[in-house]
Amino acid sequence: MLERRNSLAPSECLAAGRRAQQHGLALAAFAAARTVALYAPIRNEVATGMLHDAALAAGKRVVFPAIAGDLLEFRVVRAPEDLVCSRFGICEPLPGCPVLDPEEIDLFFIPGVAFDSAGLRVGYGKGFYDKTLHRLEGQGRLVGLCYDFQLVEPIPGAPHDVQMDMVVTDQRVIHPRGHFT
Repeated sequence: MLERRNSLAPSECLAAGRRAQQHGLALAAFAAARTVALYAPIRNEVATGMLHDAALAAGKRVVFPAIAGDLLEFRVVRAPEDLVCSRFGICEPLPGCPVLDPEEIDLFFIPGVAFDSAGLRVGYGKGFYDKTLHRLEGQGRLVGLCYDFQLVEPIPGAPHDVQMDMVVTDQRVIHPRGHFT
């Protein structure tokens, strides 16, 4: 899956990423959210720039994850200068950016290597999102963001895996738990 995503041409990434973000922008949960968690894409993950710009234009607070031990903490990002590259090559908010408890965040857009129609996710194996967001499962706040080819059936889940409430791709929105856009 990583090989296929990494082999996408820049024009493919841009076009499919825009379509996926447009589906994300159309979610009722996005319109209602006061605080939105995004991520800085790596290795051809779906970009989040459109979501970021739209959230800021709508007066929403935007947060990005930063690694804090075995967990993620979510820090408020007001400008691109607030992001710096971490030890994993992922852009994270500066340490001085305000930290929010995940309970204060209305909607999370979460990357992954693969997803299935039940909302299960394969990440990079460190479990940061699983450990941090397990307590928010089933509340309609967790949105997997990916290209449609990243949907596979089925992903064998484990009790510690966080199930997405929605999966948004460049071609569709899946509602495993019955939450609606």
